[in-house]
Amino acid sequence: MEIRSTTDQDLEVFVDTMYAAFGRFPDTPNEAGGGVWWSALEMDRNLLAVTAEGLPVGTAGAYSFELTLPGEVLVPAAGVTAVGVLPSHRRQGVLTAMMRHQLAELRARGEFLSVLLASEALIYRRFGYGSATYTQRLTVPRHRGALAPARARARADSPAGVSGTGTVEVLRRAVCGELLEEVYDRYRRAQSGALSRPHRWWALGAGQPPISPAPRYLAVHRDADGVADGYASYSLTDPATLTVDEIITGDDAVFTALARFLLGHDLVTEVVFKHVPPEHPLRWQLQDFRAGQVGDHTDWLWVRLLDIPRALTARGWFTDGELVLDVTDEFLGEQGRHLLTVRDSKAECVPTDREPDLSLDVSDLGSLYLGGTTPSTLVRAGHIRAHHPDAATRADALFRADRAPHCLHWF
Repeated sequence: MEIRSTTDQDLEVFVDTMYAAFGRFPDTPNEAGGGVWWSALEMDRNLLAVTAEGLPVGTAGAYSFELTLPGEVLVPAAGVTAVGVLPSHRRQGVLTAMMRHQLAELRARGEFLSVLLASEALIYRRFGYGSATYTQRLTVPRHRGALAPARARARADSPAGVSGTGTVEVLRRAVCGELLEEVYDRYRRAQSGALSRPHRWWALGAGQPPISPAPRYLAVHRDADGVADGYASYSLTDPATLTVDEIITGDDAVFTALARFLLGHDLVTEVVFKHVPPEHPLRWQLQDFRAGQVGDHTDWLWVRLLDIPRALTARGWFTDGELVLDVTDEFLGEQGRHLLTVRDSKAECVPTDREPDLSLDVSDLGSLYLGGTTPSTLVRAGHIRAHHPDAATRADALFRADRAPHCLHWF
Protein backbone atom coordinates (compact mmCIF):
# COMPACT_ATOMS: atom_id res chain seq x y z
CA MET A 1 0.00 0.00 0.00
CA GLU A 2 1.15 3.53 -0.81
CA ILE A 3 0.12 6.72 0.94
CA ARG A 4 0.66 9.74 -1.27
CA SER A 5 -0.18 13.41 -1.34
CA THR A 6 -2.91 14.53 -3.72
CA THR A 7 -3.08 17.23 -6.38
CA ASP A 8 -6.00 19.10 -7.94
CA GLN A 9 -6.29 16.30 -10.48
CA ASP A 10 -7.13 13.87 -7.66
CA LEU A 11 -10.18 15.79 -6.42
CA GLU A 12 -12.82 13.54 -7.97
CA VAL A 13 -11.24 10.27 -6.88
CA PHE A 14 -10.54 11.70 -3.40
CA VAL A 15 -14.15 12.80 -2.92
CA ASP A 16 -15.58 9.56 -4.36
CA THR A 17 -13.36 7.43 -2.11
CA MET A 18 -14.20 9.50 0.97
CA TYR A 19 -17.94 9.26 0.36
CA ALA A 20 -17.74 5.54 -0.37
CA ALA A 21 -16.01 5.06 2.99
CA PHE A 22 -19.14 6.44 4.67
CA GLY A 23 -21.59 4.67 2.35
CA ARG A 24 -22.87 7.89 0.82
CA PHE A 25 -22.88 9.68 -2.54
CA PRO A 26 -21.26 13.07 -3.20
CA ASP A 27 -23.33 16.22 -3.36
CA THR A 28 -23.17 18.18 -6.58
CA PRO A 29 -21.38 21.57 -6.60
CA ASN A 30 -23.09 24.59 -8.08
CA GLU A 31 -22.02 26.19 -11.34
CA ALA A 32 -19.29 28.14 -9.57
CA GLY A 33 -17.84 24.94 -8.08
CA GLY A 34 -19.02 25.68 -4.54
CA GLY A 35 -22.03 25.17 -2.34
CA VAL A 36 -20.86 21.81 -0.95
CA TRP A 37 -18.91 21.27 2.24
CA TRP A 38 -15.90 19.73 0.50
CA SER A 39 -15.43 22.57 -1.99
CA ALA A 40 -12.84 24.18 0.32
CA LEU A 41 -10.59 21.11 0.46
CA GLU A 42 -6.88 21.96 0.15
CA MET A 43 -5.63 19.30 -2.24
CA ASP A 44 -1.96 19.93 -1.45
CA ARG A 45 -2.72 18.90 2.17
CA ASN A 46 -4.68 15.71 1.47
CA LEU A 47 -3.57 12.08 1.47
CA LEU A 48 -4.77 9.11 -0.53
CA ALA A 49 -4.10 5.48 0.44
CA VAL A 50 -3.71 3.31 -2.65
CA THR A 51 -3.22 -0.47 -2.91
CA ALA A 52 -0.47 -2.11 -4.95
CA GLU A 53 -3.09 -2.64 -7.67
CA GLY A 54 -3.83 1.08 -7.81
CA LEU A 55 -7.16 0.97 -5.93
CA PRO A 56 -7.82 4.03 -3.73
CA VAL A 57 -8.98 2.76 -0.33
CA GLY A 58 -8.52 5.61 2.16
CA THR A 59 -8.45 9.39 2.52
CA ALA A 60 -7.26 11.96 5.03
CA GLY A 61 -7.20 15.72 4.64
CA ALA A 62 -6.29 18.90 6.48
CA TYR A 63 -7.37 22.54 6.37
CA SER A 64 -5.24 25.56 7.24
CA PHE A 65 -6.86 27.32 10.21
CA GLU A 66 -5.97 29.70 12.99
CA LEU A 67 -6.87 28.59 16.51
CA THR A 68 -7.42 31.08 19.32
CA LEU A 69 -5.60 30.05 22.48
CA PRO A 70 -6.15 31.36 26.02
CA GLY A 71 -4.96 34.94 26.19
CA GLU A 72 -6.32 35.76 22.69
CA VAL A 73 -3.25 34.23 21.08
CA LEU A 74 -3.71 33.21 17.43
CA VAL A 75 -1.69 30.25 16.15
CA PRO A 76 -1.80 28.13 12.99
CA ALA A 77 -3.56 24.79 13.34
CA ALA A 78 -4.13 21.93 10.93
CA GLY A 79 -7.80 20.97 10.85
CA VAL A 80 -7.87 17.23 10.13
CA THR A 81 -10.85 16.18 8.03
CA ALA A 82 -12.19 13.71 5.45
CA VAL A 83 -10.68 10.68 7.20
CA GLY A 84 -12.13 7.41 5.98
CA VAL A 85 -11.30 3.88 4.82
CA LEU A 86 -13.37 1.74 2.46
CA PRO A 87 -15.36 -0.92 4.37
CA SER A 88 -13.53 -3.61 2.38
CA HIS A 89 -10.15 -2.49 3.78
CA ARG A 90 -10.87 -1.68 7.40
CA ARG A 91 -8.92 -3.23 10.27
CA GLN A 92 -5.94 -3.78 8.00
CA GLY A 93 -3.82 -0.89 9.28
CA VAL A 94 -4.82 1.65 6.61
CA LEU A 95 -6.13 4.26 9.04
CA THR A 96 -3.14 3.92 11.36
CA ALA A 97 -0.71 4.30 8.46
CA MET A 98 -2.50 7.39 7.16
CA MET A 99 -2.61 9.07 10.56
CA ARG A 100 1.07 8.39 11.19
CA HIS A 101 1.95 9.70 7.72
CA GLN A 102 -0.17 12.80 8.27
CA LEU A 103 1.41 13.66 11.63
CA ALA A 104 4.87 13.36 10.06
CA GLU A 105 3.80 15.73 7.26
CA LEU A 106 2.40 18.26 9.72
CA ARG A 107 5.66 18.28 11.65
CA ALA A 108 7.60 18.66 8.41
CA ARG A 109 5.51 21.77 7.70
CA GLY A 110 6.57 23.19 11.06
CA GLU A 111 3.10 22.92 12.63
CA PHE A 112 2.95 22.22 16.34
CA LEU A 113 -0.70 21.27 16.81
CA SER A 114 -3.61 19.80 14.92
CA VAL A 115 -7.32 19.66 15.65
CA LEU A 116 -10.32 17.63 14.50
CA LEU A 117 -13.97 16.87 15.09
CA ALA A 118 -14.39 13.20 15.95
CA SER A 119 -17.21 11.32 14.25
CA GLU A 120 -16.75 8.57 16.86
CA ALA A 121 -15.30 9.20 20.30
CA LEU A 122 -13.30 5.94 20.40
CA ILE A 123 -11.21 6.49 17.28
CA TYR A 124 -8.80 9.36 17.75
CA ARG A 125 -7.50 9.19 21.30
CA ARG A 126 -5.19 6.37 20.26
CA PHE A 127 -3.63 8.77 17.75
CA GLY A 128 -2.89 11.32 20.47
CA TYR A 129 -5.95 13.58 20.23
CA GLY A 130 -7.83 14.70 23.34
CA SER A 131 -11.26 16.31 23.60
CA ALA A 132 -10.67 19.98 24.45
CA THR A 133 -13.94 21.89 23.93
CA TYR A 134 -17.54 20.97 24.60
CA THR A 135 -20.95 22.13 23.46
CA GLN A 136 -24.60 21.42 24.16
CA ARG A 137 -28.07 21.89 22.74
CA LEU A 138 -30.59 23.99 24.66
CA THR A 139 -34.31 23.64 23.90
CA VAL A 140 -36.76 26.20 25.28
CA PRO A 141 -40.58 26.04 24.90
CA ARG A 142 -41.61 29.43 23.59
CA HIS A 143 -44.41 29.88 26.13
CA ARG A 144 -41.80 29.46 28.89
CA GLY A 145 -39.09 31.49 27.21
CA ALA A 146 -39.46 34.82 29.00
CA LEU A 147 -36.18 36.27 30.25
CA ALA A 148 -35.96 37.62 33.77
CA PRO A 149 -34.94 41.25 34.33
CA ALA A 150 -31.29 41.57 35.30
CA ARG A 151 -31.01 42.00 39.08
CA ALA A 152 -27.59 43.65 39.02
CA ARG A 153 -27.56 47.32 38.16
CA ALA A 154 -25.28 48.41 35.32
CA ARG A 155 -22.62 50.97 36.22
CA ALA A 156 -23.09 54.42 34.82
CA ASP A 157 -19.76 54.13 32.98
CA SER A 158 -20.56 50.71 31.41
CA PRO A 159 -19.87 50.38 27.67
CA ALA A 160 -22.90 50.81 25.46
CA GLY A 161 -23.04 47.09 24.64
CA VAL A 162 -23.31 46.12 28.30
CA SER A 163 -26.48 48.14 28.77
CA GLY A 164 -28.13 46.26 25.90
CA THR A 165 -28.73 49.29 23.66
CA GLY A 166 -28.97 48.50 19.98
CA THR A 167 -31.29 47.14 17.33
CA VAL A 168 -32.01 43.80 15.66
CA GLU A 169 -32.84 43.51 11.97
CA VAL A 170 -33.71 40.42 9.93
CA LEU A 171 -31.79 39.74 6.73
CA ARG A 172 -31.61 36.84 4.33
CA ARG A 173 -28.40 34.84 4.18
CA ALA A 174 -27.93 35.62 0.50
CA VAL A 175 -27.50 39.37 1.08
CA CYS A 176 -25.22 39.56 4.11
CA GLY A 177 -22.26 37.22 3.56
CA GLU A 178 -19.59 39.91 3.93
CA LEU A 179 -21.17 41.22 7.13
CA LEU A 180 -21.27 37.71 8.66
CA GLU A 181 -17.65 37.12 7.77
CA GLU A 182 -16.58 40.35 9.52
CA VAL A 183 -18.62 39.71 12.67
CA TYR A 184 -17.41 36.11 12.96
CA ASP A 185 -13.77 37.12 12.49
CA ARG A 186 -13.96 39.65 15.34
CA TYR A 187 -15.64 37.05 17.55
CA ARG A 188 -13.20 34.21 16.91
CA ARG A 189 -10.14 36.34 17.64
CA ALA A 190 -11.30 36.84 21.23
CA GLN A 191 -12.89 33.42 21.89
CA SER A 192 -10.53 30.74 23.16
CA GLY A 193 -11.01 27.50 21.22
CA ALA A 194 -12.48 29.22 18.16
CA LEU A 195 -11.22 28.50 14.65
CA SER A 196 -10.89 30.92 11.77
CA ARG A 197 -13.24 30.69 8.81
CA PRO A 198 -11.01 31.56 5.85
CA HIS A 199 -12.49 33.87 3.21
CA ARG A 200 -12.33 30.98 0.74
CA TRP A 201 -14.94 29.11 2.79
CA TRP A 202 -17.38 32.02 2.65
CA ALA A 203 -16.74 32.65 -1.05
CA LEU A 204 -17.37 29.00 -1.96
CA GLY A 205 -20.25 28.47 0.47
CA ALA A 206 -18.39 25.55 2.02
CA GLY A 207 -19.32 24.00 5.35
CA GLN A 208 -22.58 24.25 7.24
CA PRO A 209 -25.00 27.19 7.60
CA PRO A 210 -24.56 30.08 7.69
CA ILE A 211 -21.41 29.61 5.59
CA SER A 212 -23.21 27.44 3.08
CA PRO A 213 -25.83 28.97 0.78
CA ALA A 214 -28.66 27.03 2.46
CA PRO A 215 -31.66 29.31 3.06
CA ARG A 216 -31.39 31.00 6.43
CA TYR A 217 -32.60 34.12 8.16
CA LEU A 218 -30.06 36.23 10.01
CA ALA A 219 -30.96 38.30 13.02
CA VAL A 220 -28.24 40.97 12.96
CA HIS A 221 -27.63 43.09 16.04
CA ARG A 222 -26.26 46.61 15.61
CA ASP A 223 -24.91 48.82 18.37
CA ALA A 224 -25.98 52.40 19.04
CA ASP A 225 -23.69 53.58 16.22
CA GLY A 226 -25.17 51.14 13.71
CA VAL A 227 -22.17 48.78 13.68
CA ALA A 228 -23.01 45.07 13.45
CA ASP A 229 -21.72 43.38 16.61
CA GLY A 230 -23.54 40.04 16.54
CA TYR A 231 -25.80 37.76 14.57
CA ALA A 232 -27.97 34.67 14.92
CA SER A 233 -28.49 32.25 12.04
CA TYR A 234 -31.83 30.45 12.20
CA SER A 235 -34.58 28.66 10.30
CA LEU A 236 -37.94 27.03 10.97
CA THR A 237 -37.08 23.35 10.65
CA ASP A 238 -40.73 22.38 10.86
CA PRO A 239 -43.86 24.49 11.27
CA ALA A 240 -43.38 24.82 15.00
CA THR A 241 -39.62 24.64 15.76
CA LEU A 242 -37.16 27.48 15.32
CA THR A 243 -33.61 26.10 15.13
CA VAL A 244 -30.66 28.38 15.77
CA ASP A 245 -27.45 27.34 13.98
CA GLU A 246 -25.28 29.69 15.98
CA ILE A 247 -25.22 33.00 17.82
CA ILE A 248 -22.01 34.90 17.17
CA THR A 249 -20.98 37.76 19.45
CA GLY A 250 -18.40 38.46 22.10
CA ASP A 251 -20.81 40.60 24.16
CA ASP A 252 -23.14 38.97 26.70
CA ALA A 253 -25.70 41.78 26.35
CA VAL A 254 -25.81 41.32 22.57
CA PHE A 255 -26.27 37.57 23.03
CA THR A 256 -29.15 38.28 25.38
CA ALA A 257 -30.77 40.68 22.91
CA LEU A 258 -30.55 38.10 20.11
CA ALA A 259 -31.85 35.31 22.37
CA ARG A 260 -34.79 37.48 23.42
CA PHE A 261 -35.60 38.15 19.77
CA LEU A 262 -35.52 34.43 18.92
CA LEU A 263 -37.54 33.39 21.96
CA GLY A 264 -40.20 35.92 21.03
CA HIS A 265 -40.70 34.71 17.45
CA ASP A 266 -44.38 34.25 16.53
CA LEU A 267 -45.93 30.95 15.40
CA VAL A 268 -43.24 28.88 17.13
CA THR A 269 -43.71 26.36 19.94
CA GLU A 270 -40.04 25.81 20.79
CA VAL A 271 -36.64 27.34 20.12
CA VAL A 272 -33.62 25.05 19.76
CA PHE A 273 -30.16 26.56 20.28
CA LYS A 274 -27.87 23.98 18.62
CA HIS A 275 -24.56 25.14 20.09
CA VAL A 276 -24.38 26.72 23.54
CA PRO A 277 -21.26 26.63 25.73
CA PRO A 278 -21.87 24.37 28.76
CA GLU A 279 -21.39 27.23 31.24
CA HIS A 280 -23.34 29.83 29.28
CA PRO A 281 -25.64 32.01 31.45
CA LEU A 282 -28.71 31.75 29.16
CA ARG A 283 -30.47 29.19 31.39
CA TRP A 284 -29.97 31.48 34.39
CA GLN A 285 -31.55 34.34 32.45
CA LEU A 286 -34.80 32.45 31.91
CA GLN A 287 -37.52 33.31 34.40
CA ASP A 288 -38.18 29.57 34.58
CA PHE A 289 -34.79 27.87 34.97
CA ARG A 290 -36.34 24.48 34.22
CA ALA A 291 -37.60 25.71 30.85
CA GLY A 292 -34.11 25.32 29.39
CA GLN A 293 -33.76 21.64 28.57
CA VAL A 294 -30.14 20.60 27.99
CA GLY A 295 -29.41 17.86 25.47
CA ASP A 296 -26.59 16.53 23.29
CA HIS A 297 -23.88 17.66 25.70
CA THR A 298 -20.85 16.47 23.78
CA ASP A 299 -17.23 16.95 22.90
CA TRP A 300 -16.46 19.14 19.90
CA LEU A 301 -12.87 20.17 19.14
CA TRP A 302 -10.10 17.63 19.76
CA VAL A 303 -6.48 18.83 20.09
CA ARG A 304 -3.22 17.05 19.32
CA LEU A 305 0.15 18.53 20.34
CA LEU A 306 3.01 17.84 17.92
CA ASP A 307 5.66 19.96 19.64
CA ILE A 308 4.96 20.19 23.36
CA PRO A 309 7.41 22.99 24.29
CA ARG A 310 6.22 25.20 21.40
CA ALA A 311 2.59 24.55 22.20
CA LEU A 312 2.90 25.27 25.92
CA THR A 313 4.89 28.47 25.42
CA ALA A 314 2.47 29.73 22.75
CA ARG A 315 -0.70 30.04 24.87
CA GLY A 316 -1.41 32.69 27.45
CA TRP A 317 -1.12 31.90 31.16
CA PHE A 318 -2.78 33.59 34.12
CA THR A 319 -1.13 32.10 37.21
CA ASP A 320 2.55 31.89 38.06
CA GLY A 321 3.95 28.51 38.98
CA GLU A 322 5.79 25.47 37.73
CA LEU A 323 5.05 21.84 36.95
CA VAL A 324 7.09 18.90 35.77
CA LEU A 325 5.11 16.98 33.15
CA ASP A 326 6.12 13.47 32.13
CA VAL A 327 4.37 13.02 28.78
CA THR A 328 4.05 9.74 26.87
CA ASP A 329 3.18 9.66 23.18
CA GLU A 330 2.55 5.98 22.52
CA PHE A 331 1.41 6.44 18.94
CA LEU A 332 4.65 8.13 17.88
CA GLY A 333 6.78 6.13 20.32
CA GLU A 334 8.01 9.20 22.20
CA GLN A 335 8.36 10.23 25.83
CA GLY A 336 9.63 13.43 27.37
CA ARG A 337 9.83 15.13 30.73
CA HIS A 338 9.19 18.88 30.61
CA LEU A 339 9.63 21.61 33.20
CA LEU A 340 6.88 24.19 32.63
CA THR A 341 7.58 27.49 34.37
CA VAL A 342 5.20 30.46 34.19
CA ARG A 343 6.24 33.94 35.32
CA ASP A 344 4.35 37.16 34.53
CA SER A 345 2.04 35.40 32.04
CA LYS A 346 4.94 33.98 30.02
CA ALA A 347 5.85 30.30 29.93
CA GLU A 348 9.14 28.51 29.51
CA CYS A 349 9.20 24.77 28.78
CA VAL A 350 12.50 22.89 28.88
CA PRO A 351 13.64 19.28 29.23
CA THR A 352 14.32 18.17 32.79
CA ASP A 353 15.33 15.12 34.81
CA ARG A 354 13.47 16.30 37.91
CA GLU A 355 10.86 14.03 39.43
CA PRO A 356 7.47 14.57 37.73
CA ASP A 357 4.46 16.25 39.27
CA LEU A 358 2.11 14.68 36.70
CA SER A 359 2.49 11.70 34.37
CA LEU A 360 0.10 11.78 31.42
CA ASP A 361 -0.52 10.77 27.84
CA VAL A 362 -0.20 13.37 25.07
CA SER A 363 -3.94 13.00 24.44
CA ASP A 364 -4.65 14.09 28.02
CA LEU A 365 -2.37 17.09 27.57
CA GLY A 366 -4.42 17.97 24.48
CA SER A 367 -7.57 17.95 26.63
CA LEU A 368 -5.95 20.30 29.17
CA TYR A 369 -4.38 22.63 26.63
CA LEU A 370 -7.25 25.12 26.11
CA GLY A 371 -8.41 25.09 29.72
CA GLY A 372 -11.70 23.30 29.02
CA THR A 373 -10.79 20.21 31.06
CA THR A 374 -9.17 20.43 34.49
CA PRO A 375 -6.18 18.25 35.38
CA SER A 376 -7.88 17.18 38.62
CA THR A 377 -10.80 15.76 36.63
CA LEU A 378 -8.46 13.47 34.70
CA VAL A 379 -6.56 12.59 37.87
CA ARG A 380 -9.83 11.53 39.51
CA ALA A 381 -10.75 9.60 36.34
CA GLY A 382 -7.54 7.60 36.65
CA HIS A 383 -5.98 8.91 33.42
CA ILE A 384 -3.36 11.29 34.86
CA ARG A 385 -1.08 10.25 37.70
CA ALA A 386 -0.40 12.91 40.31
CA HIS A 387 2.87 12.24 42.12
CA HIS A 388 2.27 14.74 44.96
CA PRO A 389 -0.87 15.50 47.01
CA ASP A 390 -1.06 19.09 45.75
CA ALA A 391 0.01 18.45 42.15
CA ALA A 392 -3.51 18.35 40.70
CA THR A 393 -4.54 21.52 42.55
CA ARG A 394 -1.47 23.39 41.32
CA ALA A 395 -2.07 22.12 37.79
CA ASP A 396 -5.71 23.27 37.90
CA ALA A 397 -4.61 26.79 38.82
CA LEU A 398 -1.91 26.86 36.17
CA PHE A 399 -3.94 25.53 33.23
CA ARG A 400 -7.05 27.63 33.86
CA ALA A 401 -8.07 29.87 30.97
CA ASP A 402 -9.32 33.45 30.90
CA ARG A 403 -12.63 32.18 29.50
CA ALA A 404 -14.08 28.75 28.79
CA PRO A 405 -13.03 27.53 25.33
CA HIS A 406 -15.76 27.01 22.76
CA CYS A 407 -15.68 26.10 19.08
CA LEU A 408 -18.63 26.54 16.69
CA HIS A 409 -16.91 25.88 13.39
CA TRP A 410 -17.71 22.59 11.66
CA PHE A 411 -15.23 21.03 9.26
